[in-house]
Amino acid sequence: MNEIWIKGLKVRSQVGVLPEEREQGQDLDVDLCIQPPAPFAYMNDDIMRTIDYAAVSRRVQALAGESPRHLIETLAADIARLLVDEFHAVAVTVEVRKFVLPDTVCVAARCRLER
Repeated sequence: MNEIWIKGLKVRSQVGVLPEEREQGQDLDVDLCIQPPAPFAYMNDDIMRTIDYAAVSRRVQALAGESPRHLIETLAADIARLLVDEFHAVAVTVEVRKFVLPDTVCVAARCRLER
């Protein structure tokens, strides 16, 4: 299996159950594991045959800031759908981390989607 990883992508999102969380917005971390449409061996060192991870990063950051959501689970699912639909990923795993609970490193939601 061939995978492209983007780890610790910083996004700003209006996410949270409490209204003040959505109003103020929050910084989240996102990990992406993307299975491209072609195996690495068939890419022939051609960027057009792979997934442009810089474009993915920009698009995920834009999506995270587009509209308020109550749940990081919803954001994870929205990002997964975006990667399959717009970037033609064969499969993706998305993890979104939120830093809101005391005495914890984070709260996370993980979503896997296959085309």
